[in-house]
Amino acid sequence: MERFKIITIVDESYPPMLNTIKDAPLVIYALGDTSLLSDSPALSVIGTRNPSRDAGQKTELIVKPLIKDNWLIVSGMAKGIDSIAHQIALNSNGKTIAVLGGGFYHIYPKNNINLFKQIVKQGLVLSEYPPDVRPARYHFPERNRIISGLSFGTLVIEATERSGTLITVDQALDQGREVFAVPGSPLQPQTKGCHRMIQDGAKLVHEAGDIIEEWLGIGKSVRN
Repeated sequence: MERFKIITIVDESYPPMLNTIKDAPLVIYALGDTSLLSDSPALSVIGTRNPSRDAGQKTELIVKPLIKDNWLIVSGMAKGIDSIAHQIALNSNGKTIAVLGGGFYHIYPKNNINLFKQIVKQGLVLSEYPPDVRPARYHFPERNRIISGLSFGTLVIEATERSGTLITVDQALDQGREVFAVPGSPLQPQTKGCHRMIQDGAKLVHEAGDIIEEWLGIGKSVRN
């Protein structure tokens, strides 16, 4: 493994977006291209670990045009939607950041080790945990604030009604970030969380343009 970098909250290279949240991590460990920490616009793309069969197509439809428009994609390298989003970014020669729930020496899930290596090579991997810290259940809700905090908004592709994805959505709202949700068939349990979010005020997203519109409209205040 290449040498990781340690970035503290007082360093110039600390991500400016993350510095605006009330519980910003004092230290982050980084592997890969740290210039991405100041990249903009950035969008978090998250969702269920057990996606529907058409989740990949849904993600590609909305995320790929953003990547082509030079957007940075942030996610948590979990199985399911997170992995799909990272892979689309990598396959499109786009920019992506993965935020882990453990240290670099203990990649979780283990079958994402190759994805981890790819992101280190082509993007950036972050963790607030030292490299030898194993992932723990309570780490994942903690790391979710970093995923949403790095981004102008959070896009939920699919989520069940009681999905852990909703923790990240709560973090995003608490941070004053935008929340976007993709609708789907009411017959699929993976869309129920998204429909609930839309009922609660999340912006319904059919295409990339819905997110770009929001960025151009209100994103200016986030950028300044």
